Amino acid sequence: MASDIDETANDPTTPLRIGYAAGAFDLFHVGHLNILKHAKSQCDYLIAGVVSDEMLQLTKGITPVVPLFERLEIVRHISFVDEAVAEVVEDKLETWRQVRFDVFFKGDDWRGTPRGTRLEREFAEVGVDVVYFPYTVNTSSTMLRRALDALTRPDLSARWKAHAAEGTS
Repeated sequence: MASDIDETANDPTTPLRIGYAAGAFDLFHVGHLNILKHAKSQCDYLIAGVVSDEMLQLTKGITPVVPLFERLEIVRHISFVDEAVAEVVEDKLETWRQVRFDVFFKGDDWRGTPRGTRLEREFAEVGVDVVYFPYTVNTSSTMLRRALDALTRPDLSARWKAHAAEGTS
């Protein structure tokens, strides 16, 4: 991976733009692929941060279906990704200190929220741009997780159907 950076870095007229896109990347789907593809189109070198099992449990209260080492292996082999790292801290600024990047890619559900505003402010202080991408509407890991639950846990299937009927899914 470092050789990819070195080739671009040898040209003093072309500043290297390093991007960082974090995600669970659990139940990998086309929405994940789209985020990584769009991120790569806006940087020279893309680092994908794969959120650890423990961080997903802490921040979202979910246990991933696919364990971290397998998710890392999947993401590492996506052609748009130059490097994949495990994201093991909640603080994105701490992640920046460890990894170093120029642009941070995030889903647009953070835009305009207190967390998003704080993230933009903290990153602006260290010269990192925040770029938001829209989520893929038709596919999400939450939808896939619900489908798996419906297949494997009939008791949850009725609950998901009730939520969907109420429009709260």
